[in-house]
Amino acid sequence: MDYYGILWLVALIVLLIVEFLTMGLTTIWFAGGALIALIAALCGAPLWLQIVLFIVVSIVLLLVTRPIAMKYWNKDRIKTNAESLIGQTALVTEEIDNLKAKGVVTVNGNEWTARSADNRLISKDAVVIIKEIQGVKLLVEEKI
Repeated sequence: MDYYGILWLVALIVLLIVEFLTMGLTTIWFAGGALIALIAALCGAPLWLQIVLFIVVSIVLLLVTRPIAMKYWNKDRIKTNAESLIGQTALVTEEIDNLKAKGVVTVNGNEWTARSADNRLISKDAVVIIKEIQGVKLLVEEKI
């Protein structure tokens, strides 16, 4: 194995270790490029071809397989914290009036500032559905 083959092997190992430690699909694409460049080096390809193969294979893997991998990687992702409130119901504890910039809802025992997603007045004790979160305010619609 020549000098460039050893460099590609080291790069491959380092990229795989980083991927193993992060488990975030960050360097696996470049590890694939390094593997192809290593194979090219072992076959005696010139350095410029090894570099071109590394770049092209890495980019192709990144563009083609990453969207598919992320789709399956994140399919069982559990929403956390505030993000998990979207779609839940809440109880209006202070009338929601966007013009007066007032309104409070209670959800899961916590009070949140709320605004109407459709700019309608929502009376106290109404049940609403959380549509969106903007900063520390919930955007809600009255449940019908």
